[in-house]
Amino acid sequence: MIPAQRQKYNQQFTEEKYQNFLSQLQSGYPKIPFRVAETPVFIPKALKEKLIAAGEEIINLIKQPNFKMLTQKAIPSDWNVPNENEQPHFLTFDFGICKNQAGELTPMLIEMQGFPSLYGFQHHLAKTFQTSFEIDGSVAHFLNGFNEEEYIKLLKEVIIGSHQPEEVALMDIDAPNQKTAIDFFVTKKMLGIKILALEDIKKVDKQLFYEENGKKIQLKRIYNRLIFDEVANNTGIFKNSFDPRDQLDVEWVTHPNWFYRISKYTMPFLKSEFVPETRFLNELNTIPKDLENYVLKPLFSFAGMGVIIDVNETDITNIKDPENWILQRKVNYEPAVQAPDGGVKAEVRMMYLWPDGGEPQLCINLARLSKGKMIGVRYNADFDWVGGTVGFMEE
Repeated sequence: MIPAQRQKYNQQFTEEKYQNFLSQLQSGYPKIPFRVAETPVFIPKALKEKLIAAGEEIINLIKQPNFKMLTQKAIPSDWNVPNENEQPHFLTFDFGICKNQAGELTPMLIEMQGFPSLYGFQHHLAKTFQTSFEIDGSVAHFLNGFNEEEYIKLLKEVIIGSHQPEEVALMDIDAPNQKTAIDFFVTKKMLGIKILALEDIKKVDKQLFYEENGKKIQLKRIYNRLIFDEVANNTGIFKNSFDPRDQLDVEWVTHPNWFYRISKYTMPFLKSEFVPETRFLNELNTIPKDLENYVLKPLFSFAGMGVIIDVNETDITNIKDPENWILQRKVNYEPAVQAPDGGVKAEVRMMYLWPDGGEPQLCINLARLSKGKMIGVRYNADFDWVGGTVGFMEE
């Protein structure tokens, strides 16, 4: 998208360099099970400014005094966790890169989450691109004036808080074997915190403990990577550990309720040039005649699961729980990234950290490239120059 950067990168690219880059990226870490793209995305200043403006509009909604009231129904009654705090610690907004009527590149919101993303891995990925390929200092993967030292300092403040690193753990069901485990291990190296599977944690009264070298250590803060929807049909796993819905003497980073509050559920409340028209299905008075321009999405699903791209009236009338679905105007991605064999579609995730008692701060980004019908992995299995990557933005 920055022509000079793209031309320079593509001219120096070789398959051998790419394989060496992947080897360096994985060195000392578990093998990465997802596809890492052959290239970063070079984002011009005008588009960067629009991405920043779009994020600020969303944050203005989240900071409204009535935001919790607006989103209370987003939290499933079975998964409402006690002791919710006043703010999320993480905000991630996914934007498809499109063209507006003036022919300019512009972001359109696709998804949003009050849940952590690959905050450790994305910095590691960007540094590895920089050491493997010639990327000059006129572009950066950090935003808002951050550098490596400041970023890690803020990450520590948000995740560890006032505790000792050994009193804080990154937690998932089977954390070391998750698809994103490399992010867990990079984060551990950065911050010195533990990585614990759910079953590594035991409950005594209201307190949580893990064992190390025969010694019990109290867990005071959880960097939560557990998505409840993944365990909703298997709550028996809590018997050998603890149920997150219990009253517990532990701090959550971020509290699980924010995962639901800041999600597809939030999108109908946003009115912006950067947000596609979105309506709750149960509030739809008439079905649009141009359904080919819409997509039907379940509120509680991930990685594109359950999304109906080619919608017809029967799809809508057959839905038994319309309150759990949204109808959204389709976003037409612009194949703006030039691969050797043509244009590639891009999505950019703007990633914020929000320290306790502070303000949300835009720090870093993630990007994904696609040649398929959707951005997700299974839609791009047979292509190259697709997959996870990072944006280098014009300073």
